[in-house]
Amino acid sequence: MKKIAVIGAGSWGTALSLVLADNGHEVVLYGRDQKNVDAINQNHENTQFLPGVTLPVSLQATTDLKKAVAGVSHILIVTPSSAIRSVSRQLNDLLTDPVVLIHASKGIEPKTHLRLSELMEAEIDPSKRSAICVLTGPSHAEEVALRKPTTVTVASTDMEEAGRVQELFTNDNFRVYLNADIIGAELGGAFKNIIALAAGMADGLGYGDNAKAALITRGMVEIARLGTLFGANPMTFTGLTGMGDLIVTCTSVHSRNWRAGNAIGRGEKLETVLENMGMVVEGVRATQAAYDLAEAKQCELPITTALYHVLFDGHTPAEEVQKLMRRPQKNEIEHLFTIKD
Repeated sequence: MKKIAVIGAGSWGTALSLVLADNGHEVVLYGRDQKNVDAINQNHENTQFLPGVTLPVSLQATTDLKKAVAGVSHILIVTPSSAIRSVSRQLNDLLTDPVVLIHASKGIEPKTHLRLSELMEAEIDPSKRSAICVLTGPSHAEEVALRKPTTVTVASTDMEEAGRVQELFTNDNFRVYLNADIIGAELGGAFKNIIALAAGMADGLGYGDNAKAALITRGMVEIARLGTLFGANPMTFTGLTGMGDLIVTCTSVHSRNWRAGNAIGRGEKLETVLENMGMVVEGVRATQAAYDLAEAKQCELPITTALYHVLFDGHTPAEEVQKLMRRPQKNEIEHLFTIKD
């Protein structure tokens, strides 16, 4: 059994802490909100993010990051992508011995276009990290916390350590696969949030199942098209971190990206939606980053571009949908040859 620090006491961080505690590991959950931490320690419930879910008595929480990471073998980071750089800097100051770093966040940094593992590599000295792994896949925290069957993947350039991480998490309710394509795993997890926003808008506009099926299918084309430009294996996007994650975030009310898109489709302003959500909507940042990348790489991403115009240029969803429908006609599978080449 291992001693593991989980950084980020939101719904996903808490759910993954529960999985690790169920497996008998010593888990310390770090959060910044003292009231929330006290509720976890005293009432064994994250009343703010996972109300109604009883947490194991062994799961302890703290607002002291130094205490949380003392003597651990693994650190699991589950924060919004915007916090990964600052958290990594703090860890670099606190760590004395090398640990295995795992992140379960989804996004890329808009201005630098760095993946999250690249941010961690940039900010944490190599002497303080023995490996970096990514845990990703179709997994709503609410269902994981209720111990409903869930399957994800862990990706890393160090497959030996990835195998150990696989063992840390795997149990009767939580199954973990391995993937050596860390680029594809991270980009699939980041870019699917863009399509989930668009799917939510389509539902908010009342466009129905046909439109959603088209968005998911053509959205996957865009994810694979852009991802392979950065060295991802196109087959990764047919798996859990690609198609699996895309399906779950485009079809479920648990998805905050779907909910945000749905509200915009019903006429609400982006600023109002983000204020009312109370949680980070990663798809907004991802849309900005993917749009910039597509411009720089001259990569055609019609859905992403349309969404960008709605979010940042004041266009209406309806007018952007009309533009998408009236684009020049294409051969559907031509993209497969482009990706293969």
